[in-house]
Amino acid sequence: MVESLTLESAAESAAAAPTLPAPLTQADIDQRVFDLYDEYCHGRIDRRAFLERAAVVTVGGLAMAQALLPRYARAQTISFTDPRIKARYVTYPSPGGSSGTMRGYLVQPAGAGPFPAVLVIHENRGLNPYIEDVARRAATDGFLALAPDGLAPVGGYPGNDDDGRTLQAGLDQGKLRTDMVNSARYLKSHALSSGKLGATGFCWGGGTTNFLAATLGADLQAAVPFYGAAAETAAVPAIKAALLIHFAESDERINAMWPAYEAALKASGVRHEAHVYPGTQHGFHNNSTPRFHEASAKLAWERTIAHFRKHLA
Repeated sequence: MVESLTLESAAESAAAAPTLPAPLTQADIDQRVFDLYDEYCHGRIDRRAFLERAAVVTVGGLAMAQALLPRYARAQTISFTDPRIKARYVTYPSPGGSSGTMRGYLVQPAGAGPFPAVLVIHENRGLNPYIEDVARRAATDGFLALAPDGLAPVGGYPGNDDDGRTLQAGLDQGKLRTDMVNSARYLKSHALSSGKLGATGFCWGGGTTNFLAATLGADLQAAVPFYGAAAETAAVPAIKAALLIHFAESDERINAMWPAYEAALKASGVRHEAHVYPGTQHGFHNNSTPRFHEASAKLAWERTIAHFRKHLA
């Protein structure tokens, strides 16, 4: 009898509880709010300005803006304890960089190795949980993955993107790129590495992937930038890596660089392949916000892994 009363009470409580609204998806968000979020992500406006402006551009704009802020619990697709991988933080020298020392998240597949290696480069806010998860994804596909934290010389990723963005903007950008170059060389020469090196990155990391392709020359075999700034045209002849380039459809600033970059790649005979994903926003691979476009992210990552398997075997 007691059990019956308890179950009835629980049912009544559940019936009386308010139904929570479903999370907003990309289709629910006004393009003007996406555009403001892009400005916010790239440091052109702060969080307060982003929220205030979103609130006035459309009905429900504030809710749309708040929905776009990252929820990193959503980003984990591979557990820290997944038996297919072994992950740890490592430190290594970085001469000429921000402090002379770097720290990164190294993830190896199960087994003795050696493994083809992939550098995973973060956005403009340091090594956040999403990028760590991408490194684990690469390791489950058989690659020794290193995700360097460009903020390591100033204490590392601070636990939130706003402070991370501020910290990264305050670094000497030339030294920060040197830290990424040194990270690539550390990974390539690692005892678990086969010596075959690839690089991928997102947003700032995508631009840095293009930069590394031009800087490392024959030391980099494959590069996959996601919606990143193009390499300088004058540096393109130095690229020896096979490029696979991912673009979002709604990403005017980055896409405007492509015609000149494509012409330079063709003129220099650089192997390259580019894809534009319909219905996507800048950041569509990042599954911690509604900019995430699941079908496109899945396809882009499948193409990325296939590209690395082809050129790093």
